[in-house]
Amino acid sequence: MKLLLVGLGNIGPEYVHTRHNIGFLVVDHLAAQQKVTFQTSRLAAISSFTHDPHQVYMIKPTTYMNNSGKSVHYWLHYLKIPVEQSLTIVDDITLPFGTMRLRTKGTDAGHNGLKSIAHALASNHYPRLRIGIGNDFPKGKLSDFVLNKFNEKELQAIDDHLDKAYQILMTWCHKGITNAMNQFN
Repeated sequence: MKLLLVGLGNIGPEYVHTRHNIGFLVVDHLAAQQKVTFQTSRLAAISSFTHDPHQVYMIKPTTYMNNSGKSVHYWLHYLKIPVEQSLTIVDDITLPFGTMRLRTKGTDAGHNGLKSIAHALASNHYPRLRIGIGNDFPKGKLSDFVLNKFNEKELQAIDDHLDKAYQILMTWCHKGITNAMNQFN
């Protein structure tokens, strides 16, 4: 069986280690643990590994956050993976920093990456791992907050959060979303 992990973020050096790129950081961490690398391909950087009995594909869309749906739709279709066998990893300002929630579906909650995916798939029924980045920003400064790099306190905790995300993803790969939700939510 094939699985697809989608790490959301923006390409380019100016976005590396920004809050909005937590999805990229998570799949990069997973790739490092699995000792695989990403190769640039159509609409995404892609990598894969085997986790018996699954072939697990990971993508980082190269379409920028606001057009992530184009990449997700393409790779689900190209790899012939049902949307239920995908998991999108996304930043979430409604959750405290480091808090993680698995969901089988949901609204976009104003997140442009999720909005793009819902539009491309014509549905909000796709699994996601929401990773809290907090909401410590003044009114009207959301864009500045998500596109800024992690602060010193967050940087000290990020490795532990990436390790927890790794555990969640491996549980999802091995036991499915329901078991992973029961264990980690």
